[in-house]
Amino acid sequence: MTVRVAVLISGSGTNLQALIDTAASSDCPAEIVLVLSNKEGAYGLSRARTAGIDAVWHDHRGKPRATYDQEVADILRRNRVDWVFLAGFMRLLSPVLLEAFPGRVVNIHPALLPSFPGLQAQKQAFDAGVRVSGATVHFVDAGMDTGAIIAQGTVCRQDDDTLDDFSARILAMEHRLFPMVMRWAAEGRLALRGGEAVVSLATGESRSLLDS
Repeated sequence: MTVRVAVLISGSGTNLQALIDTAASSDCPAEIVLVLSNKEGAYGLSRARTAGIDAVWHDHRGKPRATYDQEVADILRRNRVDWVFLAGFMRLLSPVLLEAFPGRVVNIHPALLPSFPGLQAQKQAFDAGVRVSGATVHFVDAGMDTGAIIAQGTVCRQDDDTLDDFSARILAMEHRLFPMVMRWAAEGRLALRGGEAVVSLATGESRSLLDS
């Protein structure tokens, strides 16, 4: 059975593209049925249209957060969405949207949570001088990157790295990690139970990836 996925974005959508490419493979039971952006000019909307996916701009400006989230929830319900993936959606979600899809809203973050939550996580990690950072996929709750961690991938900082170098390798890890988690969700192997992420792994799989 195909699992219907919506992706919420605010920007260029490189993680969206990684999800699109994975969903297009013959062995993936996920179908991306909708891409929604709160920014009219988000390039990710063009990526979606190129792939034949319905793309919607829904403006948040001038609306209370709960009102906007209720409108988004209504759009997702009309499209019979099963899972919601946030790929650079630059808004905190209110309980209105989270309760509409309990345990089925997932986000990608460019750091090893709980370290460096919030904006510019790559720069936060770089400026802190860490030797290892990476990416985290987690369930979304009402906090700032505080939901249950599903999977993480680590990226080692090289001695001659610039911030751009470091950020690019973290992004490459995101492109590996996020589609893997979408596949888990679509295959019925991912759940949120008692506030913890539960993943049924196949032989040889790991919830942690190493990019050496």
